[in-house]
Amino acid sequence: MQNGLRGPRPLHIAPVYVLRIGSVLCFLQSVTQRYINTAEILQHLCDLRSMASSKPVSIVLVEDDQGLAELIVERLEQEGFAVVHRVDGREACELILQTRPDLVVLDIMLPGMDGFEVCRRIRPAYAGPVLILTARNEDLDQILGLELGADDFVVKPVKPRVLLARIRALLRRAQAASERAEASRIAVGGLVVDAGRREASAAHGAIALTTIEFDLLWYLAQRAGQTVSRQDLYQQIFHYDYDGIDRSIDVYISRLRQKLGDDPASPHYIKTVRGVGYLLAGGLA
Repeated sequence: MQNGLRGPRPLHIAPVYVLRIGSVLCFLQSVTQRYINTAEILQHLCDLRSMASSKPVSIVLVEDDQGLAELIVERLEQEGFAVVHRVDGREACELILQTRPDLVVLDIMLPGMDGFEVCRRIRPAYAGPVLILTARNEDLDQILGLELGADDFVVKPVKPRVLLARIRALLRRAQAASERAEASRIAVGGLVVDAGRREASAAHGAIALTTIEFDLLWYLAQRAGQTVSRQDLYQQIFHYDYDGIDRSIDVYISRLRQKLGDDPASPHYIKTVRGVGYLLAGGLA
């Protein structure tokens, strides 16, 4: 010791303070962990609520074969679809127009009203996909169904996996169309096509279009004044190649012309380019 001064005294922390600091740290760690766990739980609950609130895809099945109907309903419900089954065509027609399901699976041979008539009656007000079940693999049935507004066919005996694949394909097409990024309006002559609202109108007023009809018209409107080949239309609308024989596109073009008020002999809007495809003119030279 020099000059009567003492050096700095060493720092001593009483054991009780060490214990208290340790307790505080443990407490903070516990609170932090509890907060993290609570946040995770809340997030999980939000996810569950979101899943619970999401509306399942609704399907109306119209089939008078009870055994087949039970098989289809069971398979579709296993896949998460909400299915309502009807046997009578007239009752089914009323149900579809009242509830507007996401998709309709429709048999042709039905009591009360056959599937063709059901399709014809619902089409002016119902734009969702319609898949027809038929026991006869004949072109005439398919052409008639397409002309009346059907979107696809499955021939009996029905294979559940094939039916499910067709349903999902139609729903994907409808979903992709509804989520189209190009939500804009295109005016071609007196024709207006609105992709955002999925509506079309001409000089005579609004035009009721099915899902495929609108997709076809919108695709042509985007390329107004240009010739679009059948191959291009088949790939864009049906997602498969044109085989040189299939006339589905021709059927849809014919239906579009009727709804647009086009004269088939001298169409104002949709013109045929022989050997190539179609062109949306709308008064263009």
